[in-house]
Amino acid sequence: MRMTQRKKARKGEDEKVAVEQEKEMKKLENFLFGSIYSPVEFGKEDEEEAVDEVGKGSALFFVDRSATIVQPGDEDDAELSEEDTKQRKPVWMDEEEEKANINISKVNRLRKLRKVEDESFISGSEYVLRLRAQHAKLNPGTEWSQLDSQMRNNRYSDDESSDEENGLVVPRGYKEIGAADDLLRTNEDLVVKSSRKLLPGHLEYSTLVDANAEESCNGPINSVQFHRNAQLLLAAGLDRRLRFFQIDGKRNTKIESIFIEDCPIRKAAFVPDGSQVIIAGRRKFFYSFDLVKAKVDKIGPLVGREEKSLEVFEVSPDSSTIAFVGNEGYILLVSTKTKELIGTLKLNGTVRSLAFSNDGNQLLSSGGDGQVYHWDLRTGACFHKMVDEGCINGTSLCTSPNGSLFAAGSDSGIVNIYNRDEVLGGKRKPIKTIENLTTKVDFMKFNSDAQILAICSSMKKNSLKLVHVPSYTVFSNWPPQRQVLHYPRCLDFSPGGGFMAVGNAAGKVLLYKLHHYHHA
Repeated sequence: MRMTQRKKARKGEDEKVAVEQEKEMKKLENFLFGSIYSPVEFGKEDEEEAVDEVGKGSALFFVDRSATIVQPGDEDDAELSEEDTKQRKPVWMDEEEEKANINISKVNRLRKLRKVEDESFISGSEYVLRLRAQHAKLNPGTEWSQLDSQMRNNRYSDDESSDEENGLVVPRGYKEIGAADDLLRTNEDLVVKSSRKLLPGHLEYSTLVDANAEESCNGPINSVQFHRNAQLLLAAGLDRRLRFFQIDGKRNTKIESIFIEDCPIRKAAFVPDGSQVIIAGRRKFFYSFDLVKAKVDKIGPLVGREEKSLEVFEVSPDSSTIAFVGNEGYILLVSTKTKELIGTLKLNGTVRSLAFSNDGNQLLSSGGDGQVYHWDLRTGACFHKMVDEGCINGTSLCTSPNGSLFAAGSDSGIVNIYNRDEVLGGKRKPIKTIENLTTKVDFMKFNSDAQILAICSSMKKNSLKLVHVPSYTVFSNWPPQRQVLHYPRCLDFSPGGGFMAVGNAAGKVLLYKLHHYHHA
């Protein structure tokens, strides 16, 4: 009997061990290959364990899942509560803010808060909002504290680039969160303009080291121009040298100097794509300098032409065409790739100045008959002609970068500013006539955002004026009273507007920083 009981006990123990081993094997298989034998239903296992623990009295707490179950009668209340959370209102508002009026034009330090030039009184609440927006603009915060970490990794996404092209920038930290959170996290506009308006009257600038301080020109400077990368500046003059400088505002290191033996340089200009420089003088040929290969090529004379001077020319913004002023009212069109003559245009009088439209498909010209011609380069036809008001001899032309405005200068010192669309529509009157120069207008230039127009005459000392285009007024503190500009001959703005270079007859290239613009 005892032997049988022992055998049964051993058999029972062996069965328990086998069952436990089988359970361990199943657990291991489930862990490795998923729930093959007993699929787990989410939620039930936790509830059973919680009930067992409560039954044993050992659990300190259990999860009450009934709170997440919405009863049929409580669905409307739940929806209302969600709407209330989305439409949160301030806890307290100061009623005196709406009643108060602040004059932001009277105090100098508050003028930066103006959105319109003639704005003066604003309400107290609006004053608070603008102060906060100004503070947020001056203190943008640190990189690591921004909410949109993905935006930092994908900084140049398609959406952001398209917004920047339109001049609109969404404040950082508000792209990856919901609209309700956006409104709770900021007091400024969610869409702000990327560029500020330049105010008239007083231009903030500072004088820097001369751009060609390391090697000045031995004769008058006839051309200065910034490369599209805003760091390289060319300076050329009658000493037959083409010089390149790296502009940083401190040292302005000279990079290279090229000597053109048989051509005193009257004009040198970068091709807009930045690949080469066109060099011309009072010769029947011109030069091309390849920036990549560092090679100078002599081109000309042009086939079938007898011009003895190609010193006046313009390069199209699309880098496809060079337009030279020729003899007897002719305009010579030359391809920038082949350097061959591809067409001619003919005026009634002599040609003095040229200017391309912003797309490069049209050309403006003026000259001895006091008229401005508009040419379609695709057909070679003159599709519009107008008399420049008060002009006898046109001496200078320039167009704004966006193509909406153009300025025409004459030998009497008068500069007329026109709206191009209005002129083509039949209006002949200029928007504004600038009468601040008394001698022949030799050079004019719009800056990159067309808020400044520079006009100069090389026949009189310090005869350089900067026009505030939105108000059509001249800046009162320019030219500088403590600095002599000598006889200004040429000028250029850097692509970002931060630098302005002025070449004069003394062989110097004066360099200035315009504080309104933050990029060169």
